[in-house]
Amino acid sequence: MKVNIRATALAVVAGVLAATWVSAAFAQKNYGPGVSDTEIKIGNTAPYSGPASALSLLAKTQAAYFKMINEAGGVRGRKINFISYDDAYSPPKTVEQVRKLVESDEVLFLFSTLGTATNSAIQKYANQKEVPHIFVASGASKWADPANFPWSMGWQPNYKAEARIYAKYILKTFPGKTVGVLYQNDDFGKDFIAGLNEIFGAKKPAIVVAEVPYETSSPTVESLVVQIKSANPDIFLNIATPKFGAQAIKKIGELGWKPIQFIPNGVNSISSSHHLE
Repeated sequence: MKVNIRATALAVVAGVLAATWVSAAFAQKNYGPGVSDTEIKIGNTAPYSGPASALSLLAKTQAAYFKMINEAGGVRGRKINFISYDDAYSPPKTVEQVRKLVESDEVLFLFSTLGTATNSAIQKYANQKEVPHIFVASGASKWADPANFPWSMGWQPNYKAEARIYAKYILKTFPGKTVGVLYQNDDFGKDFIAGLNEIFGAKKPAIVVAEVPYETSSPTVESLVVQIKSANPDIFLNIATPKFGAQAIKKIGELGWKPIQFIPNGVNSISSSHHLE
């Protein structure tokens, strides 16, 4: 995760609030859900527990940023009420928490709800309710679909593009080398696989000697790492969230295996990938 990009995204949100929704409401005195003379409610879900809990750092940083804005006087005199609930990286729990945010808390919009599978579970609901579902914290390509989901908007580079970069680099820098892939069995991992397929094309069977999915409900991916090692690839693509990515790195070390390792942008921070249990 790149701190400057996160900060820019948060700054943009502050600007949007000041320049559009809030200023219009201020001028017309016609407030909708989530806005009053003193408050702006923003809704969020994040994995404060569960297999992706290391990524809750994003929501904690956002909360700190909004606190800073409030301490500086808020947005046009209104304080930001950032309501963030734990969804444990579980789609059913995300649905439950988002319904609470929309129907009970009556937030103005959903901001940076985290996870591909979790956001997939709420996308249709948010669009039916016409609740802005913005800066989705996932790089899935599906968020760029304004024709069908005009209320949803991603912001970060998508996983397909990232995978294409890796694949092009491998072909250029490691010609003739083979690849083993560990990937999360949902839209997050499958977007990466799609990006690899686009670049490797007809050469893929000769390049990718192991392509092994894991489920987020699994306690560990260690046996899958052993399975990939048995195919003897030169390169290991670790397409995982922090807990499982760290487990894979740890197991590779225990095996004394020394492949070239690729780790995706979202989980390549040492501080956020320490979660090994």
